[in-house]
Amino acid sequence: MKSKTDLLIMAKVHPQAIIPSTSCYLTSNQETFTIWMKSLVLSGKGCTVFDANGQIVYRVDNYNCKCSNEVYLMDIKGKVLFTILRKRFKLFRFWEGYRSSDKETVIKKPCFQVRKSLRISKGDSPCEVIVGLDENQSHHYKIQTWKSKSVCKIVDQSGGLVAELKRKKSTYGVDLGSDVLTMVVEPNIDHSLIMGLFVVYCLINCRM
Repeated sequence: MKSKTDLLIMAKVHPQAIIPSTSCYLTSNQETFTIWMKSLVLSGKGCTVFDANGQIVYRVDNYNCKCSNEVYLMDIKGKVLFTILRKRFKLFRFWEGYRSSDKETVIKKPCFQVRKSLRISKGDSPCEVIVGLDENQSHHYKIQTWKSKSVCKIVDQSGGLVAELKRKKSTYGVDLGSDVLTMVVEPNIDHSLIMGLFVVYCLINCRM
């Protein structure tokens, strides 16, 4: 249960009505989300994600455990959308995301894999992403960060923008702090998948 103080902060993060809703994870329009780096569970670790209407659409609750090896991306009702696992192969560590089916069972084949890049490129690209591990259907993305600008971008193989994450500012241009972010997802992109990649990004950087 949230404290009164947390509820007041939540109202400032997104002042519109906070009402659970059923949302489509793939739309033809650009979508904007507000990410509050606070769990819905009192004193828990995780985050709460609002859509442009102020409705909660995603949540992560790690309770009191930070940088857990197993994390769940859920909708507002607590249904698990992705199970995210940290794995190791020899000296390499990586993360895999397993999508849950409509029957709330975890699909055994991972939907995506994220690992740190072994090479540093201009602009800094710390993470390599493979979505769909089938050789004939896989898509490769990069998570690029610019710490000096507090900006994170997900781009495709050709460098096309998929999603952008940065600190959120009020309508008056005031920075709302490092724990309040805004994410813009481009049209025809599964934003539940993008949120799964964002969760991994936070885990890699020990923010969740």
